[in-house]
Amino acid sequence: MTHPLALIALLPLFGFLVNGVFATAIGGRRFSNRTAALVGCAGPMLAFGLTIAMFLQLRAGDYVPIVAPLYRWAALGAQGFDVAFLFDRLSAVMTLVVTGVGSVIHVYSAGYMHDDKSFGRFFAYLNLFLFFMLRLVLGRSMLVLFVGWEGVGLASYLLIGFWFDEPANAVAGRKAFITNRIGDAGFLLGMFLLYRTFGTLDMDYINKAILAGQGAILPAALVGLFLFIGATGKSAQIPLYVWLPDAMAGPTPVSALIHAATMVTAGVYLVARMSGVYIMAPETSQLIAVVGVLTAFMAATIALVQTDIKKVLAYSTVSQLGFMFLALGVGAYGVAIFHVVTHAFFKACLFLGAGSVIHALGGEQDIRRMGGLRRHIPVTFWTFLIATAAIAGLPGLAGFFSKDEILWFAYASQSGGATWLWALAAVTAFLTAFYMFRLLWLVFFGASRMAPEVEHHVHESPLSMTAVLALLAVLSAVGGYIHIPEFLAPMLPLPAVVPALEHHEHTLLYVSIAIAVSGVGLAVWLYSGPTARVDALARAMSPVGALLRGKYFVDELYDRLLVRPLVWISEHVLLRGGDRLLLDGSLHGLAGLTQRLAGGLSRLQTGQLQWYALLVMLGLVAVVLWGWRSV
Repeated sequence: MTHPLALIALLPLFGFLVNGVFATAIGGRRFSNRTAALVGCAGPMLAFGLTIAMFLQLRAGDYVPIVAPLYRWAALGAQGFDVAFLFDRLSAVMTLVVTGVGSVIHVYSAGYMHDDKSFGRFFAYLNLFLFFMLRLVLGRSMLVLFVGWEGVGLASYLLIGFWFDEPANAVAGRKAFITNRIGDAGFLLGMFLLYRTFGTLDMDYINKAILAGQGAILPAALVGLFLFIGATGKSAQIPLYVWLPDAMAGPTPVSALIHAATMVTAGVYLVARMSGVYIMAPETSQLIAVVGVLTAFMAATIALVQTDIKKVLAYSTVSQLGFMFLALGVGAYGVAIFHVVTHAFFKACLFLGAGSVIHALGGEQDIRRMGGLRRHIPVTFWTFLIATAAIAGLPGLAGFFSKDEILWFAYASQSGGATWLWALAAVTAFLTAFYMFRLLWLVFFGASRMAPEVEHHVHESPLSMTAVLALLAVLSAVGGYIHIPEFLAPMLPLPAVVPALEHHEHTLLYVSIAIAVSGVGLAVWLYSGPTARVDALARAMSPVGALLRGKYFVDELYDRLLVRPLVWISEHVLLRGGDRLLLDGSLHGLAGLTQRLAGGLSRLQTGQLQWYALLVMLGLVAVVLWGWRSV
C-alpha cells in the first residue's frame, strides 16, 4: 500500500496525467474547461488535506520525524540510493505552504484563465510543478531533492513560456532555465563532496553526523559555497537573480505560485535543511549574509522606478528573498523559514491582486495608465492594501513580525550579526514600504489615467478570484502570529545573541516601526500631492533614476562579458573552425578526393574495344617482362 507521504506528491501528478491526456490538444480536448479545472484543483486540495492529517500524526507522535522508504532507485555495490520521504517539522511547514497556497492559486486560476485556448494544458503544467515541488521538500536524500529541484526548473520553463507564440515569452523561459543550470552545477559539486565524505546523501543523517563531530574531514566551507551557488540560481540572488524579473512573462498565477510562494524559496529551504554544514562554515555563512543584504538592497532600489505592476512585485520578491538569506547567514534559520511563510501569504495576495487588476483592465500592466481603481474593484483594493501593509512591515501584520526578527538577528546574532548588516537591511525595509505604497497609490488612488474605453469596461473579478484574495489577505494579516521560529527551534535553534546587545531589542523594535511608517508616509506625501513634487524629485535624481531604470545595466554587462564572447566563440571557433573546417572540411575533402580518384579511373572506361585490347596487350607485356626479371 502506498504511504500517505507518497500520496501527497502523487495526487498532483495524477492531475497532470489526466489533464495532459484528456484536456489538451494532444489528447483531443475531450474535457471541458470546467472538468479540467476540477481535476486540476482536486489533486492539490486533497494533498493539502492529507498534509494536515500527516501533521496531526506528527504532532501526536511528539514530532518524531516520519520516514517513508518507497523503493530502491539504484544499487552501488553494498550501498544503494533509496527514494524515501522525510516528514519532520521543517518539511511539514514547507509542505503545508506548498499545498495550501498552491491549492488557492489553482482555484484562482480557474477564473483568471477561463478564456485561454490552452486552459487544460495550463492546469496540467501547474499540477506537474506542484508534484516536483513536493518531491523537493519531502525528499529525505539530496538526490531525491535534486530530482524535484530539476523538475520545478522544467515546469517553470513550461509555465514562464506558456504563451510561447510571443517570442519574448519563449526567451524569458529559456533565460530562466539556463540561468538555473549555472547554479545547479554548484549544487552537484556540493552533493558529490558530501557523498564522498559520508557515503550517503540522506540529509538527516548528514546533519546528525556533523553535529556529532563526525564531519571533521568535510570541507564544510567549500560544500556550503557550492550548495549556496545552487541556491543563488533557484532563489534569485546576486549574481543569478536576472532571470526572475523576466519570468513575469508567464501568466500571473504562475508568478504567484512559482515566484512568490514556492520555487524561489527552494534555495532558502536547502540552506536551512543543510544547516549542519553551515554551522561548520562560518565564513560561507558570512558570505550568505552579505550577498543576501546586498541583493535585498539592490532589488529594492530597482523596484523604486518600475512602471510594470508585475515587475515591481518581481523585484520586491528578489529583495524579500535577500532578507531570507540574510537571516540564514546570521544563523537564524527558523526566522528565514518564518519569512518564507509570511512572504508566501502576502506576496501571493499581491501577485494575484495584480492579476485581478490586469484582468479588470483587459491586460494593461503599466501603472502610469491606472489610478482611481479602488472605486471600481473594491475587493481587490482592500485585499491589496492589507498585503501591501504586511510587506511594508506595519505593526500587527504578518510581515512585521518576520522582518523585525530578521533585523534583530542581523544586528545582534553571535553568528555573524553586525551593525552595518542591520543598517543596510533597515534602509531596504524603508525602501520596501515606500515603493509598495507608491504602487498602491498609483494603481488605486488619485485621478484615473485610464483610456475612456478601458475605464468603461472595468469590473471586479469573479468570485473564484476575489474569494482567494480575501483568504490570502486574512493570512497576510494574522500569519505573523504563527510562531514558526519556536516551532522549528528543536531542529533549527535560534542563534545566541551578543549579551551586551540584548537591551537594544525593544529600541530596534520601535525603530523598525518608525522605518515602516516613514516609508509609507513619504510615498503618500509624494504621490497624493501635486505631480510637481514627483517631477521635481525625478529631475533632482535624474542620473540615479537612469541607473535604476537601466537596472544597473547588469543584463547589458552579462551580454558584453558572457553572451557576445560565447556567440563569437560559437560562430568563429566552433562553427567555422570546428564544424565547417574540421568536420565538414575533412568529410568534404575525403569525398572530393574519392570523386577525383573515381574521375581519373573512369577515364579508363572509354567503351572503345581497341583501347581495351591495347591495355590487355600492355598487361601481357608487363607480365612477361616481370617474369624475365626473375629468371
